[in-house]
Amino acid sequence: MFTNEIISSFNELEMSIYNYVMKNKEKVVYMRIRDLADETHVSTSTIMRFCRKVGCSGFAEFKVRLKLLVDEEPNQSIKSSQYVLTEFFERTQNKKFLAKLEDAARIIAEKEIVIFIGMGSSGTLAEYGSRYFSSLGTFTMYLKDWFMPINADLNKSITIALSVSGENAITISHIQKLKEKKSKIFSITNNEQSTIAKLSDRNISYYITEETVGDMNITTQIPAIYILEEIARKVYEMRNKDEHI
Repeated sequence: MFTNEIISSFNELEMSIYNYVMKNKEKVVYMRIRDLADETHVSTSTIMRFCRKVGCSGFAEFKVRLKLLVDEEPNQSIKSSQYVLTEFFERTQNKKFLAKLEDAARIIAEKEIVIFIGMGSSGTLAEYGSRYFSSLGTFTMYLKDWFMPINADLNKSITIALSVSGENAITISHIQKLKEKKSKIFSITNNEQSTIAKLSDRNISYYITEETVGDMNITTQIPAIYILEEIARKVYEMRNKDEHI
């Protein structure tokens, strides 16, 4: 019902409905349309448009299909990432996505310093990204201490912010501090309607269905790794090409 293509077509309001539904599936199947509209702070007509966008004739059919989805879900089983990754890598071959990679690489190649930030598993990935870029000749910094004062003029830097949800409060706070010091912001998130994506000068989103076990987000990070490595390689190629002209 919620394919990656459909999710990527959601506008801001539709994404907020989707996020609420995915977090409250068992509750939504017993709601009235007015209840869901009130909970998501949208109109009932917006709920109806959302239902039609996911292939349902109305809210009643949407609840039936959602109930079937809930019933099919095993108890907190971990699904294989193979299907969603296959779909993701197919999407990377379209011109729009490739153009975003090229654009990000071009901007990064123009900067002297690349700063990496992220929290949790995204922080681990940020540290990996910093090392990978550094291995290809880019001067990088990974900001692990979130309370480190930032007083320098960062006009010649770009910050790469990683976040699956795009809503981590600490990462958002740090982005705001870095923007105040004139650092450009490039983010890698799971959807472009997130706060971090909107705060960024550039964003690439990969639209993978988020997975949780209890309170832990176990969404695969492979798309983010792919994006980081592809951009790092392109930056390396661009700089080497410039040196030989």
